[in-house]
Amino acid sequence: MSQQDVLRRFLFDELGVRGLWVSLSSSWQTAKRHQNCTDAVQLQLGQALSAVVLLSATIKFNGSMILQAQGDGPLKTLVAQATHDHKIRGLIRGSDAANLGSLQEMFGEGRLVLTIDSENAHPYQGIISLQGKNLAEALETYFIQSEQLNTRLWLFANETHAAGLLLQELPNDSNDKADWERIAMLASTVTEQEMLELDCEELLHRLFNEEKVRLFDGEAIKFDCSCSRPKIENALRMMGREELESVLHERGHVEVNCEFCNKHYQFDRIDVEQLLLVDKNIPADPHIKH
Repeated sequence: MSQQDVLRRFLFDELGVRGLWVSLSSSWQTAKRHQNCTDAVQLQLGQALSAVVLLSATIKFNGSMILQAQGDGPLKTLVAQATHDHKIRGLIRGSDAANLGSLQEMFGEGRLVLTIDSENAHPYQGIISLQGKNLAEALETYFIQSEQLNTRLWLFANETHAAGLLLQELPNDSNDKADWERIAMLASTVTEQEMLELDCEELLHRLFNEEKVRLFDGEAIKFDCSCSRPKIENALRMMGREELESVLHERGHVEVNCEFCNKHYQFDRIDVEQLLLVDKNIPADPHIKH
């Protein structure tokens, strides 16, 4: 399998530590193509997409994981989503003049919400403080506080690639803290260039060449937007007849734009009448504009 748009899992069998590595290329290019902001701002989305792939791969579920940050600073909204079968999409909204400093400097007052929407269970939501130098640091704090598992994250993105590395202690009382600290220290020597340019085997050899590491087969990742005409119809139906009639009167039709993939949907008066007559229980996508 190509070393791009792939997730690799690895395990330190004797140390009670697992790892995940992700590299995004064409999926990252597609995701950012639909976002209207500067390259520097887009890199925050690349890091978030890498993060949500890594985080979603640490649990077993059928559904999607959504990482969403909102604040009152130069960066207003950041959303990254990954499904259990590694389909990703994301969006970012904010000022092109955003000061890309700490999380608080970028987002101002706000919070980071991690949502797991599983087909077989009630949604789970974790709230993360938007504090720290970067997204990786904020997520590390979340894992220590909520999961009580030592976790380290490294997230990077440039114009062509986004990449991430996650190390995590396995929940086992017999783990040796010295082993964890040694592995984390070795990993902390990784550079942005290595993360974005080396394949997984090369990177692991560079970081852990004296450790016994078991590497698993790659899992493909692709950009895929889950928006659809039925979901858009359901969202419009929830608006109600009065508001839809107002839009029709003003414009002659209703237009909807998906913020993730920039796909356009258009509904004329007959379409609107038809969707108001049909009652379908299809979940709406919250990131649409009309």
